[in-house]
Parts: sequence; structure tokens; C-alpha cells
Amino acid sequence: MRERIARGLLSVLLVVSVGAAQGPTKPGSEEMPAARAPQFQVRYKAKPYQVGTASWYGSYFEGRLTASGEPFNMYDLTAAHPSLPLGSLVRVTNLRNGRRIYVRINDRGPVVEGRIIDLSYRAAEILQFKDQGLEEVRLDLVTSTQVQPEEIAMLHPVAY
Repeated sequence: MRERIARGLLSVLLVVSVGAAQGPTKPGSEEMPAARAPQFQVRYKAKPYQVGTASWYGSYFEGRLTASGEPFNMYDLTAAHPSLPLGSLVRVTNLRNGRRIYVRINDRGPVVEGRIIDLSYRAAEILQFKDQGLEEVRLDLVTSTQVQPEEIAMLHPVAY
């Protein structure tokens, strides 16, 4: 498993380093093009498991036992869902900005009506909605064989 993760991280690093800016291509051309905001075009092959509002929980629950019996760690990529089996792997996509991560279901919740998932603080931070508190998301159930090597890095993202 560690070897697979290492290979996946190496693949990501290679792709990132190859795509790094090279500088001016024409002699005397020093003008840089204007920066553009990234455009997201999300394509899905299958129907989503759920689409709805996500929230997050953090330090108040730190160290308390989750439904799976493990202590809650607000920096793990975990989530609470009312009905998915504990241990399920779920891809969560922020529908506002296209960011996505994989979380493991280890708790039950959310307890607030109208919300479909409670994410850990770190998951909300990566999806860029911790300041808002709530965000519209898409949930897709995945198996470990569906996770591509270049996406393995998303399971343990590096702070940026």
C-alpha cells in the first residue's frame, strides 16, 4: 500500500514539475501573459449518490469517540453520514469551485435537517468552504480500485 501511495505521489510530482513555467520562448519576449482564474469542467460518468448541503465539525468534537469507535481528529479526511456504511470511501466535490477530495465515513450525522454530510475541519479547508460553514457538494461512492494513482495524493494532501 505504501509503495502504491509513493508511486502515486511520484507521478503527481513528475506531472507538476514537467508542467512548470519555462520562461519566455522568444528572444526579448519578457512580457508575461495576464493570469486567468482556473476554469472547471467537471464530467461525471455516473449518477451522483447524493447532492446537497455539507457542513463541517472541528475542535469541539476533537478526541471524542466517533460511531466507528475511533477518536475524532479534525485534521483527518473523515466525515459523518447518516446511512453509508462506516469505512466507506466517498468522493466529495465542491460544486462552487470544482475542488474534490476523498473522505472516509467514520461517524454518524449530520444532526441538522437538510444537510447530507458533516466533513472534518481539514476536509472543509481543502474544499475551501470552512469560512462559509456550508457548501453545496456532490457525493460519489468509490471503491479503492476506482481511485486513480494521480488522485491518491488527494487522500493525504500537502498543505499549500
